[in-house]
Order: sequence, then structure tokens, then C-alpha cells
Amino acid sequence: MKEKLDKLLRLKKEKDAVILAHYYVPDEVQDIADYVGDSYYLSEIATKVEAQTIVLCGVEFMGESAKILNPDKKVLLPAANADCPMAHMAAVEKIEEIRKEYEDVAVVCYVNSTAELKMNADVCVTSSNAAKIVKQLPNKHIFFIPDENLGSYVAAQVPEKHVILNDGYCHVHSNVRREDILKAKKARPNAQVLVHPECKEEVVALADYAGSTSGIIGYATESEAQEFIIGTEMGVFHELKKRNPGKSFYVAGSLQICPNMKKITVDKVISALETEQPEVILSEEVRNRAYAPLNRMLELAGQ
Repeated sequence: MKEKLDKLLRLKKEKDAVILAHYYVPDEVQDIADYVGDSYYLSEIATKVEAQTIVLCGVEFMGESAKILNPDKKVLLPAANADCPMAHMAAVEKIEEIRKEYEDVAVVCYVNSTAELKMNADVCVTSSNAAKIVKQLPNKHIFFIPDENLGSYVAAQVPEKHVILNDGYCHVHSNVRREDILKAKKARPNAQVLVHPECKEEVVALADYAGSTSGIIGYATESEAQEFIIGTEMGVFHELKKRNPGKSFYVAGSLQICPNMKKITVDKVISALETEQPEVILSEEVRNRAYAPLNRMLELAGQ
């Protein structure tokens, strides 16, 4: 591994590169990254790094977001086939239908979406800032895409808005069932339940805390509890254990793995730097149209 790390350091210097990684990628990839975070953090940090090459260790929509926000930089996606099924679970035709039906509608697009969907949205959000941003919008009607579960969570947080839901979901979080939580809680009655709002409403209702990946990490770190049942992708356990060596963490169910996130490896990161491929390429029209809702997110989230 030392030989690989030496090679990685040399390539980063040669290519003027920075490595950004999501919490869901394999542990060893998180360990070689310069910055590790959730989707909001990665979107924000991508606009602040000085390096001319960004290696985005995550799925396709994350690479697209980095490119949209940094059009003059080279963005590399180590695993070109690492995609997020939910990112495609909304239709432009449906957006157009909703716009015709509601004059006062704002299309709010979760960042876990394709560049095409972002192009047709008014503002982007992440799980950590969705409720805050929706609350700030002047519009009464909100069409939330693509995730139905996060949309339901936002609707509960901002009851003064009329949130129109879309039929989309994250298969990892939707696979966490109410029965799983109850069973895990019965086995460990002193454990606190921390879940992601991409989980179903009935699962979120059982949680001691519901929030973004970084929110879950922060809550577990600050909590006086010693045991936690975690309802999100298992890659987060690496950071949870690093920050909390004396605490215990348990899965809520048995299917909390995103196979696409696990496609990223250290070897693929090295290969991407060597070949400068696969590179994220977007047309100027796509970049320009998708930039506005992403940038609006960063502005509103900062207020």
C-alpha cells in the first residue's frame, strides 16, 4: 500500500489534483482523500479548492455537480459506471405538467439528480439544507424531485408549504424497514436510532434523530449515548468509528450497501490521475442552465 500511496502523492502533485470522497465509498478510498463529506459538503468544497483537477470519488451526479460549479477545472470520476438510480427517477415532462398546473410552483431538486433534472429546476437542495431552503422560498407550491421520502420529510418540517411528491427513492434507504428498527431496538434497548431522511416516513418516525450523513456523524459524536443503530449507508461507519472509538454502531437492517459507491477503488483513483480519464464533460448549455439552481442552493444555505 505504501507504494500506491507514494505514487498517488506524486500524481497529485504532477496533475495539481485534489481528491474529494463521499462517506459511502470504501474505507481505504476515504483514507486517501483530501476532503471527505456528504453531498452538500462536497458541492461546497469543490468551489473552494485551488487545485486545477478534482478527483470526485462518488457517483456520476456528484461529478456533474463539481463540473457545473467549476467549469474551468478538470473533473475526474474514477468509476465511470458508478451511477445513482434515484438520480434518474424524475421526468422533465412531469416537471412541465406541474408547472402548467401550478403557476406559483417552485421545482426543488435534490442534488442526487442528473444534470438534466437540475437544468429544469428552480433550486437544488441536499438533505442537510432542504427544509431550510424550502422555508425561504416565496412559493406556496413545491414540486420536490426526485426522492419521495426526503420530500415527505421536508413537507413535515415545513407544513405551511404544499409539497407535491415525486415517485422516486433511494433503494438503500428504502430497504431499511420499520420492522428492522424495532428488532434492532429490542436487541439494544439503550441504543439511539439515527436515520437518514431518505428512509421511509414510518422509519423516520422511530428515530431519535433524522438528518444528513454529516448530521448523523455530528449527532453521534456529541451524544452522551454509547450505542447507536444507524439507518444509512454503511460507509459512514468508518468516520463514526474514527471519531468515536469508544462507542458502538450497529446497522438497522442488512441491505445498507450502495453497490455503485463501492465501485470506487484506490487503483481506479490512481488510474484516473494517470490517464486523466474518465473526465466529466458537459455542454456549455447544460452547465449554464444547471449552474443557477446549484448556485442558488449555496447562496440560500449560507443565509
